[in-house]
Amino acid sequence: MLSLVEKMLSYRQYEMDIVITFIKAEYLKPMKRQSEESEESDRDTVYSNPFILCSINKTQDPKKELLFDYVEKEFKYNVVVDPIINLNTPMAGFLFPCITDNAADVNHILYSAGKVNEPDPGFVEEVLNAQETITAKEDKTVFEEIVKDVTGDQLNTQTLANVYEEINRVMEDSEEEDTPKLDYRDVERVLKMSGVEDVDTDKVEAAFQHVVDDEKYELKASNILPKYHSKSIKIDTKVAKISISPEDLRYVRQVNFNGKRCIMIEVEEDTVIEGFKMIPEAF
Repeated sequence: MLSLVEKMLSYRQYEMDIVITFIKAEYLKPMKRQSEESEESDRDTVYSNPFILCSINKTQDPKKELLFDYVEKEFKYNVVVDPIINLNTPMAGFLFPCITDNAADVNHILYSAGKVNEPDPGFVEEVLNAQETITAKEDKTVFEEIVKDVTGDQLNTQTLANVYEEINRVMEDSEEEDTPKLDYRDVERVLKMSGVEDVDTDKVEAAFQHVVDDEKYELKASNILPKYHSKSIKIDTKVAKISISPEDLRYVRQVNFNGKRCIMIEVEEDTVIEGFKMIPEAF
């Protein structure tokens, strides 16, 4: 443990005081559901996995404030010299070992970066002596580039909505505890079921090889699918910003009207803007 702390301190010169916290704990999970008729306690048969949790936090000076003394009827300067540990936004951290299928996985370590999708490769390699895995943002970018490679960067909203629907169905039908992963065969099936034409195994496998240089690469389904039932898709235009859920993407169209590109949204009710009901207009 001491050598690990030395690595952390020697890896980078911090501009502020930091606090490195280690927590040794144990993760307990019942092996089976507790029956109301059984006299056996749910703690009698459990998976037991000890682990170490590390958190690196910066310190900050306390706020300088003026206090009003109601007894002496005067303002006084509030002097606090003890630094405050910022626990809300750790600079980095890790958990070892990972827990996979209710067992300790000493070959993997769970690393947490200070900012989302911005891991510190030096910390991962030099301090943790590990190899960095791809982030969720990178996984999504890989999927987008693979689909563009296969389709020629040409998809309408209906087809894209079908793609998201198929991926969501894969996640819902999966019986595994972990999020399912998609290889090139799965991506081929998703694209075919979504109505993409001229798709075959060789074409999809070549796209994987071209984008990630590994035709055996697997995409984590939860990384490539926007939150399906929330307005997680953002459509930005010069005149408006629209938020829509993947399941409602099928109601959006890009059309040409009087020589201009327009976004058309199918609605089932009257549209009200600032309290005014819009009058339907015929093309």
